Amino acid sequence: MSATIALITRENQKDNIINTVIGNSEESLPSLIVNFVRQHQAVLTRYHLIATEELGRQIQKETDLPVECLLPDSQGGSAQITTLVAEGKVTAVICLLPPIYTQLQEPDFQVLQRICVLKNVPLAINLATAEIIFDKLRRTCIAHLIFNPISGQNNAEQDLTLIKKLLEPAMELVVHFTTEEISAEHLTKKAIESQADLIIASGGDGTVSAVAGALIGTDMPLGIIPRGTANAFAVALGIPSALTPIKASCEVILKNMTRKVDVARCNGLPMILLAGIGLEAETVERADREAKNRWGALAYILAGIEQLKEQELFATEIEIEGKIKQFQAGAVTIANAAPPTSLMAQGLGWVNMNDGLLDVTIAAPKTELEAITAMASLLGSALFKTPTNRQDIINLQTKRIKVTTNPPQKVVLDGELIDTDTIEIECIPNGLTVFAPPVSTIAEVE
Repeated sequence: MSATIALITRENQKDNIINTVIGNSEESLPSLIVNFVRQHQAVLTRYHLIATEELGRQIQKETDLPVECLLPDSQGGSAQITTLVAEGKVTAVICLLPPIYTQLQEPDFQVLQRICVLKNVPLAINLATAEIIFDKLRRTCIAHLIFNPISGQNNAEQDLTLIKKLLEPAMELVVHFTTEEISAEHLTKKAIESQADLIIASGGDGTVSAVAGALIGTDMPLGIIPRGTANAFAVALGIPSALTPIKASCEVILKNMTRKVDVARCNGLPMILLAGIGLEAETVERADREAKNRWGALAYILAGIEQLKEQELFATEIEIEGKIKQFQAGAVTIANAAPPTSLMAQGLGWVNMNDGLLDVTIAAPKTELEAITAMASLLGSALFKTPTNRQDIINLQTKRIKVTTNPPQKVVLDGELIDTDTIEIECIPNGLTVFAPPVSTIAEVE
């Protein structure tokens, strides 16, 4: 179902004459509906409005609301609305009739009534009924779903059908599809402008990061339905995803379980997870789509093992609070949040996304054997939530950091490679509201 309100008036010269005779001609129906719209602008700003051409232009002229004008009623505008209702694209229909309407048996009006009944779409034929419908609309939660159809390995159409089945009984769900031309960030900004109650991102970590970036500082809650390969942010938040990630994440949203978490900006771009230089970035590049389709999240671990054999040290300059330090490193990872499987972020044993700090891990193994034992040490840190104790792994925390490498290294930001040789990252404490289990629940699960 789409968050769309259809507006129609039905009258002709014969009806006008009859209503004049019985004293019901004080105000024309178009004027009545325009006044009604004006009185309910606060509700209607959250919906897409469609109307027959004459009525739509009058509403646009006398209010600040945008209206999609269809054909004139005499040329099939009402039939267009009936078709949209049949396609499940209309939330409610306001079709005001004169007190005495001589055309109730007209085929086009009968079809509209019948389709509204079949699709369970509210239909108001007078102002009293319209007021009842709008009282319900005023209390309806509107959620905009930003859906990436190419994420993950499952059937996207089946995933979307399940999401609708789970969420639509509790809220008005407006679905937007990302494409190569239309980004998740653009769709999110449009949803914010329409005054959505919440926004849901369904896709991989790249999609979630783009949606979250547009929501930073807005207090509008973000729901996450993970459908990617790693789903690292959902895992870090404690959203169950082992067997039925869609059902589990929808349940979290339906229970209205929200909390605030830290986010960050890296070179002006949103960062909800981490930025990786060297090994992390090379690993992401090695794990191509074919490998991820075949092995899932294991593809990253296999790619990391292969990269260990080739990774060379590089000169690294790190600036923190005006102080500059230089290292030889094979990997530098700056994390805001990370699941235990993101080994290169586990130098301190656990990445806390509510401490207002970035966790920095600098790994500098000199040989392949040292690299393997360093990875094993990081795995142990993740499992036991204790810091590493190795000379070739440096751990620190900071609110801001600047990293420059020589020669320039590949950089991965929330799973996507970016083209830069210097990164500057700043933590934004409590910058994002998310639907997620409380921290105590996550600790119990772990």
